Amino acid sequence: MPSTTRKLVIVESPAKARTISGYLGPDFSVEASVGHIRDLAQPSELPAEMKKGPYGKFAVDVEGDFDPYYVVDSDKKKKVAELKRLLKDSDELYLATDEDREGEAIAWHLLDVLKPKVPVKRMVFHEITKEAISRALENTRELDTRLVDAQETRRILDRLVGYEVSPLLWRKIKPGISAGRVQSVATRMVVERERERMAFRAASYWDVRGTFTGGDTDDRRAFGARLASLDGAKVATGRDFGDDGELRAAAVKGGAVHLDEQAAREVAAALETADVRVASMETKPYTRRPAAPFTTSTLQQEASRKLRMSAREAMRTAQGLYENGYITYMRTDSPALSTQAISAARRQAAELYGDEYVPEKPRLYADRSKGAQEAHEAIRPAGDSFRTPAQVAGELTGAQFRLYELIWKRTVASQMGDARGSTATVRLAADVDLARGTTRAELTASGTVITFRGFLAAYEEGRDADRYAESGGDGRETRLPRLAEGDAVATDEVAAEGHETTPPPRYTEASLVKAMEERGIGRPSTYAATISVITDRGYVERRGQALVPTWLAFSVVRLLEDNLPRLVDYDFTAEMESDLDKIATGGEDRVSWLTRFYRGDDQDGLKTLVEGLGDIDARAVNSIDLGDGITLRVGRYGPYLEVPGEDGESRRASVPDDVAPDELTPERARELLTASADDGRELGVDPETGRTIVARVGRYGPYVTEVIPDDDGDAAPAAAGDGDGGKKPPARKAKAAKVKPRTASLFSTMQLETVNLEDALRLLTLPRVVGTDPESGEEITAQNGRYGPYLKKGTDSRTLAGEDQIFDITLPEALEIYSQPKQRRGATAKPPLRELGTDPVSGKPVVVKDGRFGPYVTDGETNATLRKDDDVEEITPERGYELLEEKRAKGPVKKKATVRKTTTKKAPAKAKAKAPAKRAAAKEQ
Repeated sequence: MPSTTRKLVIVESPAKARTISGYLGPDFSVEASVGHIRDLAQPSELPAEMKKGPYGKFAVDVEGDFDPYYVVDSDKKKKVAELKRLLKDSDELYLATDEDREGEAIAWHLLDVLKPKVPVKRMVFHEITKEAISRALENTRELDTRLVDAQETRRILDRLVGYEVSPLLWRKIKPGISAGRVQSVATRMVVERERERMAFRAASYWDVRGTFTGGDTDDRRAFGARLASLDGAKVATGRDFGDDGELRAAAVKGGAVHLDEQAAREVAAALETADVRVASMETKPYTRRPAAPFTTSTLQQEASRKLRMSAREAMRTAQGLYENGYITYMRTDSPALSTQAISAARRQAAELYGDEYVPEKPRLYADRSKGAQEAHEAIRPAGDSFRTPAQVAGELTGAQFRLYELIWKRTVASQMGDARGSTATVRLAADVDLARGTTRAELTASGTVITFRGFLAAYEEGRDADRYAESGGDGRETRLPRLAEGDAVATDEVAAEGHETTPPPRYTEASLVKAMEERGIGRPSTYAATISVITDRGYVERRGQALVPTWLAFSVVRLLEDNLPRLVDYDFTAEMESDLDKIATGGEDRVSWLTRFYRGDDQDGLKTLVEGLGDIDARAVNSIDLGDGITLRVGRYGPYLEVPGEDGESRRASVPDDVAPDELTPERARELLTASADDGRELGVDPETGRTIVARVGRYGPYVTEVIPDDDGDAAPAAAGDGDGGKKPPARKAKAAKVKPRTASLFSTMQLETVNLEDALRLLTLPRVVGTDPESGEEITAQNGRYGPYLKKGTDSRTLAGEDQIFDITLPEALEIYSQPKQRRGATAKPPLRELGTDPVSGKPVVVKDGRFGPYVTDGETNATLRKDDDVEEITPERGYELLEEKRAKGPVKKKATVRKTTTKKAPAKAKAKAPAKRAAAKEQ
């Protein structure tokens, strides 16, 4: 007789719910919580009687046992009501959220809010396949409250740090910015690298490279070699110079020769005619092992190197693959593979490449990370047998296919044999006649011959850029001919080459993730969010793959280094992560640890440190000495330069947004100050007003303005910061002015160096009156703004197609534009950007459109904005359907209301998870 028991399974995402429901029978109802259903309340949301108590500042009882005060998110109330309704009709509840700290915490919150009266089972799995789901149903467990404690402690810790330190930044630097336990340390790492680049001094050096031909008749070939020594003294390369541009002490002590151009050319000329022979030939066996399967960190690094994905994009794409059953769980610190996965990888490697490519014994990879968490299994293709990229090509497209292929290759290669071969190093010698006499010159060449490709047949790990690669450091692998000591080689070409040392490379997302993991800062599962935060907050900007700190980041880091150094200390931050790991394993008590951190044992708690700071000199915090008496200051409207003038008045100039900190040398700063001086680049005199017209550089680019004499209304000339339609300058308080100087930004087609008086006078006539709307009687003007040319009629603005239209558009043409429905920035209605297919829920066609706030997907009933890392060209139909389902699940957005919820204690680890034990007395309204 069939069972009539109804079972409710709750997962996080709608995509996962769809996939899992396909593997379960009709007795199961699978629903998504759509992530967390509640979080710490904002202090403003607290009931009036609690705002003055121990919960008032953080929504956490900092005077007691750090109990948190949670509220259900306003956009999750409908979802919670739906889950409660489904639970009433169910006989069992399965909490199937992810098996990590975050997932365990979501499960606990669901348990605490839903208050089930039916049996509860914690169901976990690391891949979404039919076999894995079946095994998970048979092997349920209890809620792990230690993991919940660790996650809750982390959340409270972040609240304490953020709410204590951020107000300090608002007062001393800029309103609206934030500090964080991990984000501030990550920002410091990027700033410190930029400081190294700013302090760096390039060194010039020369070397000599030649092309020679040698070998026996059957294997005669050309190869390259580099000058290594002169009379036994090493020739200096880029690695021998310090960041101060001088030879390192070890190189000087070793007698390294620093070649200049003249000496290098002399050696090259002498080698052209010298008798060059093989001084030695050394051959060694070469063996290279495959890289371990992917962890969260290494996946983010490789996706950045090979696929140009940001950490956030890589994790979002991996999550889509996991939720749809293609890969195992994507948040893991473990490189280990299960027995089934090892067998699948070995079997597939043998089938595709041959039995000789698979070693006799399986390769086992041990976890090497400090305090590893969520360590169940590496990221790999899902299932007890893997689908090849060719087999999923019809199902996956774009970013998902490329990432799956990368994961598949890495997993299969990890169980393949070593690459084998030999490396050879040859030293060539010649006696050359130089001005100083006969000198023995030695050149070296090295190469590798791969005799068995092994795992390289499937995959090769990427590498970060080598700062010495362009300056004579590591040579490229080449194949050398068969040579023996004493063999003569023919000289084909010899040339002297000049080089300059390069500064330490900026962090990329890949190298920053690697550096944070090596230092034990944060956790791999949070790296994507951390990098997103520091870019969204304006601390870091991207230049291609490079992460460049802003001057705002310099101010924030300096304030923290000078006043709260522990919070940005790398070792201290790593110790905090280690302590949080101890809480997760039961080795540390949550309350005791938070008490020490916040209240402190010896006046070293966060609360005492912040309260004891005293007065901080905001001007000093926001000032950076660039040298030559020039100071950069971070102002409310952006960074600007300041230098004392001869008349006692300081001269100022805005710093353009496209100038990176390491590019702002004293010389470049002088150029900006000169270009933005009060007299500017004089263009001529306006024949109508008699005022001088000048061109300058401002924060938002080049602009033109007029100079108003002091006796013409006591008005100061337009300041260097004006460049955006007369915006207030960032560093100078405007004087009381009776006459305001006209100011206009240059068109994008104009250059500061070539703009003339005629162009400037034309720009200064803007805004141009096009005419009057005969119906409304409102004046229509054409003008240029920060985001381009536009028309304005009252408060109604419409975008123009080009800058030339500002001067050419007629009133009938303007009225025609206003007669059209208003679109984003005045654009006419556009066809869909992409067509994705039919939504499985609504049955309606889904398209991608361009909206006021950016591209979005819609089925005509529901609209869902694309996330930051969703590419219009790359988005898959599945991703579009997922965004729509998430939006439907959230329901209509309502104003967030204060809701008092219970702060309950979690059930002991050994107790059955049928209902949560109370943390404190219920605080129901």
